[in-house]
Amino acid sequence: MTKEELKVKITELYPAAGFDETGEWLNINAEAKDWLALARQLCHDDSLYFDYLFCLTCIDWKTHLTMVYHLESTKHRHIIVVKSKLDSGIPEIETVSHIWRTADFHEREVYEMFGVNFLNHPDLRLLILPDGWEGKNPLRKDFEDPVNMIKL
Repeated sequence: MTKEELKVKITELYPAAGFDETGEWLNINAEAKDWLALARQLCHDDSLYFDYLFCLTCIDWKTHLTMVYHLESTKHRHIIVVKSKLDSGIPEIETVSHIWRTADFHEREVYEMFGVNFLNHPDLRLLILPDGWEGKNPLRKDFEDPVNMIKL
């Protein structure tokens, strides 16, 4: 599918979608409250069939966080990026680990590094950092490292 065809199909499924076509892939802006339903549709709609989540990350903009999901259809060979803005004070979004297994560890990493709570995640705990780092979120821009005195 071309970017234009993807836009038409995704708008049919999710009329509130916003689009950004400035990058290599089609970027879709979705509300956090709508993410789980949209994710199911993107994965299970046969004309889209986004069966592979190959990247999941978070961006701290100081005023808010943005979740970024890169999805590929291995059947149709098209790629999209879905972005969802989160409140940095209470960053939470539904897990998609039951839709794409690759999300499991990605979500755990974002949880410990940025403090995003993935609602209904089956095993949300630290993945990389040692015990005692719970809630410190070292990739947040407001993180202060007392040893290295890093402040952004």
